[in-house]
Amino acid sequence: MGYSGVRGGMTAILAAERLVRRSRDHAPAGWASTEQIVLRFRLAVDRIMGEAGLYDPPTAADAFRQAEGDVLEAAHLVRAHRSTLPRLAITEPVDPDEMVVLRRIVPANRTPDGPQLLGRTTDYTGRLLERPDGEPKPDESTVDELVERSAQQRHPRRFYQLLRDLDLVVEHGEEAEDPEPFDITRRAARPPAPRSAVLSSMARAETGALVGLWYRSVLGPDGDVHEITLGDTRHGRVPLRVVHPHTGNPVEIGQIRVTEVEGIEDLDGADEDRTRFDVGYGLCFGHNERKAIAMANLDIAWRRAAPDSPLEQLLLLTTDGLDSGGFLEHLKLPHYVTFRSMVDRKIARRKARKTTEPRVPEPFGEECR
Repeated sequence: MGYSGVRGGMTAILAAERLVRRSRDHAPAGWASTEQIVLRFRLAVDRIMGEAGLYDPPTAADAFRQAEGDVLEAAHLVRAHRSTLPRLAITEPVDPDEMVVLRRIVPANRTPDGPQLLGRTTDYTGRLLERPDGEPKPDESTVDELVERSAQQRHPRRFYQLLRDLDLVVEHGEEAEDPEPFDITRRAARPPAPRSAVLSSMARAETGALVGLWYRSVLGPDGDVHEITLGDTRHGRVPLRVVHPHTGNPVEIGQIRVTEVEGIEDLDGADEDRTRFDVGYGLCFGHNERKAIAMANLDIAWRRAAPDSPLEQLLLLTTDGLDSGGFLEHLKLPHYVTFRSMVDRKIARRKARKTTEPRVPEPFGEECR
């Protein structure tokens, strides 16, 4: 929709676009290549891929550059691009147990099965602004070399499995009405929705919106307080497979990086088994622990919510960045006619009020004027 109501019309629109391109493409620092953006802004690239629902780092990097660093706008560009692509095949279900772990922490246990792998993170670094002087020194060891060095430690046993061995978790069987994953890219999810639709919606949600909703559930303004302890928190690579059209056998076509979180919550409801824990799950594209942690907690909160709780509607209808951001952005488009009609109604009501209100007599009579 063009801003056609502005003086100048299409000429003004094209001039505005030229201003953006001139500032973006001819900056003094030079053109940032796609590879540079993928390597230097990896967390922004990962977030764009997750919120757009398309795993392709170069495409996300190009959108990040075109959007001048606006992650939500970049996700909008990628999702629009994705709508033009053909759907060639449907992958086989991904087994997270096959993950080659790049980072794995278990906050719930000091010595879990398998190692604690801090991986690539600044979680334990003081928030001090660095202003580098000169070119950075090259790192002698790469992530791939580190993975190769400790390959035997990259498939640790899950902490969730330990809880199951101790008979401490609630078992949730797969619901009969949800045999296949709900495809939110083909049809909109509306309450009541299966768990796969809720998880898919959260995986593609705007990260900030999901974290905000999670924090609301922690503080409990709606009467429900959900506190969580993290089990396995992982970032790694999982294989992607499709069925070969001729042989019918699954064939690995590549790998994708994902973040996976298992959240543990103490059951304390009147009708709940207080001898066990409930475990929520979150998995999303790339390295985005904030989103995955919020997903795991909200997965439990959604499952334990009261029948009249608005949580499911909030998760399905208000956390998508393109929906909420799009509605917000449209407010910048011309609303001259609608606002003028509101002004006219206000004036008409004011005139009607003056003609219907009784006349108030002068306090000392008209002759005292």
